[in-house]
Amino acid sequence: MKNFGTEYYGLMSQNTMFLYNVFGDDGRVRVWRRKKEGLKLKNINPTVKHNGRNIKIWGCFSSAGAGNFEFIDGIMDQYVYRDILKRNIKESARLLRLGRRFMFQQDNDPKHMAKRISLFLKETGVNILKWPAQSPDLNPIEHLWDHLERVVRKHKISNKNELKDRLKEAWHEVQPDVARNRCIAVIKANGGPTNY
Repeated sequence: MKNFGTEYYGLMSQNTMFLYNVFGDDGRVRVWRRKKEGLKLKNINPTVKHNGRNIKIWGCFSSAGAGNFEFIDGIMDQYVYRDILKRNIKESARLLRLGRRFMFQQDNDPKHMAKRISLFLKETGVNILKWPAQSPDLNPIEHLWDHLERVVRKHKISNKNELKDRLKEAWHEVQPDVARNRCIAVIKANGGPTNY
């Protein structure tokens, strides 16, 4: 991946939340319809009560491919995040054959920067890639989420469990070249936009 000083490190990128909506976009949708047709079923988008519209995921990858991934129930805070890292970071590094010394990339989200997280990562010997404050979001995993969404959207999905199954399938089918090309594009862009 990249030579940091005299030692060679693999880079593992991660993101704590990917929101995938079961019934399309959360934003406003404008439609044209005739008077008195606003409440006809054909003019209404289906909804799911009690925040059932999306699924939150934690996942990580490197140029070698996709690492572990898990669904997140409830609110993500520093305690949930630490537990996710405990379960996944070392195992993902092993699966991706990154060796013992790799760089771990995360953004400056407050839960990522909490002292308890920094202490945990230091105690487990994980090197953190410094991420500038207020930087544009060049986290390469954003491109992988986009790829995942395009793959999953090819299927008709009618409920949350089916969505979870499709997301899991799509994640495990991510080919190393998909991850590698996105990592390379972000590095080559040197802070600029990429084609992904």
